[in-house]
Amino acid sequence: MRSENLKSPKTSTHTGAVSQSVASLVIALMISAAIMGVCGYNPIEAYGAIFMGSFGSLRGIAQTLTQATPLIFTGLAFTFAKKASLINLGVEGQMYMGALGAALIGCMDLGLPTALHLMLAIMNGMLFGAAYAGIIGVLKVKFDSNEVVASFMLNSISTYIVGYLLNGPLLAEGSSVAQTERVCATAKIPRIFSKYQVTIAVFIAAAACIFIKWFIDHTVMGYEIRNVGMNRRAAQTAGIHVGKTLIVTMCISGAIAGMAGVNQVLGVDRRLINDFSPGYGFIGIAVSALAAESPLGTIAAGAIFGILRAGTMELNRTTGIPIEFVDVIQAMVVIVVSAPLMVQGFFHTLRHLRDRFLHKGKNTAAKGGYGI
Repeated sequence: MRSENLKSPKTSTHTGAVSQSVASLVIALMISAAIMGVCGYNPIEAYGAIFMGSFGSLRGIAQTLTQATPLIFTGLAFTFAKKASLINLGVEGQMYMGALGAALIGCMDLGLPTALHLMLAIMNGMLFGAAYAGIIGVLKVKFDSNEVVASFMLNSISTYIVGYLLNGPLLAEGSSVAQTERVCATAKIPRIFSKYQVTIAVFIAAAACIFIKWFIDHTVMGYEIRNVGMNRRAAQTAGIHVGKTLIVTMCISGAIAGMAGVNQVLGVDRRLINDFSPGYGFIGIAVSALAAESPLGTIAAGAIFGILRAGTMELNRTTGIPIEFVDVIQAMVVIVVSAPLMVQGFFHTLRHLRDRFLHKGKNTAAKGGYGI
């Protein structure tokens, strides 16, 4: 009997998602380059400056990893919630609450050894993020609230809470800036390079993506989350407790988002500073989109956005090109990824041009043959 080597549907789907993400990034870069050209700037110079700013020195590499770390966490948080068809737009707020939880423990001199104090501060930050996201899950399950609206509005509440505390009860003594005291030495996340802010949390972020991939694919809870995401009514018919699954999903998503804030407080800034985030939670949505909602793809997508953010410093320093064009690229990635027909049309156009070129080449060869 002849055997056929066929790709599984899962493999084909994964390959197609990766191809679409790569194509989306390329198209976004091309469109952004065209916009730069129309505005009178040189896109080659811009992309060259971004690349050099990200990889041209050890400082650039460290900055890239520093920027990529919170983006991997926030992208993973959004991706995880999406597995249950939940749109968690509150990642930014959950990150703030995670930062607050880490600061409350990290700034206390508890007389604990480093390993215990650091672990306690990390766990408290993740707990704060999980609890804050759990509010959204409870509102969704108990009161049929729209999680998009609830999660988005809770962002403002969390930033106001943190702002109030940093300008009042938690304000560092004698400080004119809204910030806490420095975290204790026993609660600091170790840095990879002593001169730069990148911490070992970048490895924790990558490990979290790998773990979440395994969790979704090989555990009972992961199976329930996937089924609830595909069809809640069918999942309920199959005996899955949909409400519990939704709340647990939001809590885990919030814990991951909280870890982004934990790293900023315990590793990068070594204290909680008001407005410490330039929008990592919202950029995480773009990271998740580029990763095609794949936990493993989040690592690469977070790194790409980390490159863009780190490169803006070189872009601002060596060229006259506005750094806002990096925001244009990020926005274009989301737009293109959310428009799969655009990507398909791009591929169709390329295939059409290729076939037309090959057909023209064959006709030319045939005419040459007749002339011999």
